[in-house]
Amino acid sequence: MPRMTMIEAIRDALDVSMGRDDNVVVFGEDVGYFGGVFRCTAGLQQKYGRTRCFDAPISELGIVGTAIGMAAYGLKPCVEVQFADYVYPAYDQIVSEAARLRYRSNGQFTCPMVVRMPTGGGIFGGQTHSQSPEALFTHVSGLKVVEPSNPVDAKGLLIAAIEDPDPVIFLEPKRLYNGPFDGHHDRPVTPWSKHALGEVEAGHYTVPLGKASVRREGSALTVLTYGTMVYVAEAAAEETGIDAEIIDLRTLLPLDLDAITTSVKKTGRCVVVHEATLTSGFGAELAALVQQHCFYNLEAPIARVTGWDTPYPHAQEWDYFPGPARIGEAMREAMEA
Repeated sequence: MPRMTMIEAIRDALDVSMGRDDNVVVFGEDVGYFGGVFRCTAGLQQKYGRTRCFDAPISELGIVGTAIGMAAYGLKPCVEVQFADYVYPAYDQIVSEAARLRYRSNGQFTCPMVVRMPTGGGIFGGQTHSQSPEALFTHVSGLKVVEPSNPVDAKGLLIAAIEDPDPVIFLEPKRLYNGPFDGHHDRPVTPWSKHALGEVEAGHYTVPLGKASVRREGSALTVLTYGTMVYVAEAAAEETGIDAEIIDLRTLLPLDLDAITTSVKKTGRCVVVHEATLTSGFGAELAALVQQHCFYNLEAPIARVTGWDTPYPHAQEWDYFPGPARIGEAMREAMEA
């Protein structure tokens, strides 16, 4: 199978979807002629023309609002918000219009659109290019929220999202675009070409929304995580020697509750990890669900390892980023409780 970076896998997913369905359109800031700030849409305008892949004005509200209208009359727009940090002007359109369209029309209209956006830190982007706003969308009924951790899943999940009849928020951890990242910023980057999950199947395939993956099997404790933190958790497990089972959620909404409860009931301990801030982060929902469904199986309190409740810093990025040391400490405390 061909080797791909996550950038190439996302581009391939768009290419496959546009080739299969003339109703799929791609647009956003700089995605056409330039091919996107991270090059995820490079070559699509040349291949499919300016009516299928085109540049939009610098207005996230306008991009998303236009996509909602397109979706309502039968197109399947896949739009790019250049960074997740820029989505806030479009938040009202996503929440009040896209997420509600099926409900408010009693099923007469649907909103088959995807909003792609790079998320997370680890690239020295500072406070306005490093945010992880997934919890803002998992709170909204009517949306699906996806965050892949590797090229294989990125392609399959994006194709599934484009084919889904309802709006999907598709978050792309930009620190993973060119290779897995274990949290050790002072080490050489491992490219996807040397990782098993860089082998991406050609052509059309889907990864079902709402289905988690066990990235590392273990019996001592369960780590619930997604995106970049999958690899940081793997590094923490290796460095501590703790036999952790690592669950890559992949889709946050709908959530694979069966995979979560099966693992926690087996291990009896749970550590929740995400890069977003602690307070009201998605980890709080995960902890509540584990408490509700696995209470009598728990041998220790549920732990959360997250970003701090502060804007993402630039100079102190690695003090904010939940690295292997912090995750490993939480794992040890869970084992000793």
